Amino acid sequence: MSLTDRRTELPASPRATRHRGSGWRDPRVIVGVVIVAGSGLLGATLLSDEDTVSVWATRDALAAGEPVRGDALARREVRFADQDDADRYVSAARPVPPGATAARDVGAGELLPRAAIATEAEPPVAEVPLRVAAEAVPLSVRPGSVVDVWVTPLPDRAAVGDAGPADLVMSGVRVLAVSHGGGAFGAATERQVVVGLDQSQESDLDEALAAIAGGDVVLVRTP
Repeated sequence: MSLTDRRTELPASPRATRHRGSGWRDPRVIVGVVIVAGSGLLGATLLSDEDTVSVWATRDALAAGEPVRGDALARREVRFADQDDADRYVSAARPVPPGATAARDVGAGELLPRAAIATEAEPPVAEVPLRVAAEAVPLSVRPGSVVDVWVTPLPDRAAVGDAGPADLVMSGVRVLAVSHGGGAFGAATERQVVVGLDQSQESDLDEALAAIAGGDVVLVRTP
């Protein structure tokens, strides 16, 4: 075998191939990455630039007619979709107005709607404490409730079967405070209820107190 034949039997050299650059160097890939990163950064910037609004929320549930005091509220930072939504709630930029009451029931932890707040036109001109048997006070009566005050004759002052009708001595008066009985006030079977009278109601106070002294007080809650 000749030298030439021996050379032809050697394995062929591998074909040279052009080295391909990394895919990250492809301009189209780089442009796509920049667009995605830029969009994420823009979105994060927009979210951080949206201002939150400070509004009041209730700590505990409020019943209709109950006073709305500052210690019953908590400040909440809320991001609203637009200003119209924010305007539906009471801003915490300042305290609630003095004499504000709940115009309707508001649940615990709820944002306080403007529509759920009522303000008293005038403060009461007289505060009258009433001593009432526990069973003569509806369980739903609390500060802010509006009640009628009735007086029934004392049993020991009326003949059996001739007790006489009850008398309405105060109409549409607002409850300012309610004790739970016991302690310094007296037995737990009694409540002290303080009602506020406006100027027109105060004019008949002497007759109302005389009637109250001669009978048992019964409170009737009105809408």
